[in-house]
Amino acid sequence: MGMLDINIVAINGMDDRTRGMIIHAADHEIVEMMGKMLKKVNNITINALRPPKLVDRLAVRHGRYIERDTDDHKTFRFIRDELGLLVDFLGELCKRDGHQLIGLRGMPRVGKTESIIAGSVCASKRWTFVSSTLLRQTVRNQMSADEMLTSNVFIIDGIVSTLRATEQHKELLQEIMAMPAAKVIEHPDIFVRESRYTYDDFTCMIELRNTPDEVIHYDDFTNNM
Repeated sequence: MGMLDINIVAINGMDDRTRGMIIHAADHEIVEMMGKMLKKVNNITINALRPPKLVDRLAVRHGRYIERDTDDHKTFRFIRDELGLLVDFLGELCKRDGHQLIGLRGMPRVGKTESIIAGSVCASKRWTFVSSTLLRQTVRNQMSADEMLTSNVFIIDGIVSTLRATEQHKELLQEIMAMPAAKVIEHPDIFVRESRYTYDDFTCMIELRNTPDEVIHYDDFTNNM
């Protein structure tokens, strides 16, 4: 690979089964040539040779791929033991310019809000609560000019903003939703059910569980609203 002027940018074992690499070459044809050569080597199997996507870069960085829903490839699944990977993933999404609408499902006290804040810090962006129940119920009706910047990450609680909000808050929410900025909505299913927005409006959905088999449901904390 060195003789072909191919540099290995990153390398790591993947799920204890394979090895992943991020490589760089000045000419894409050189990479294709290397792939054809390696296919002739009996004890080497190439599973994929492609320009790396975000999930590929994170997989090489953390040594495992993020679990995706088999039916909905926009849905990514994490458990609480994988908060480091989740924060890195959120950080990379929040770094992107323009409209990013991210839904984050999970039961109370699983680490949703903390992960969003850490992801914002990872992206070197300021985070702003539009609505939340992290420390106490937060329902913003107005924001200052430095808070209404497209470079900020807006954190929205889908239950608070739809079931407990004032008309002033809803007007502010509409203005924020129209901004080309990163917005992360906790409890997105309630948000979709109680608003005019649909699942198609979301860039991706993230599910965070304490254990892989935990069922995410909203009955316990929406029946009283």
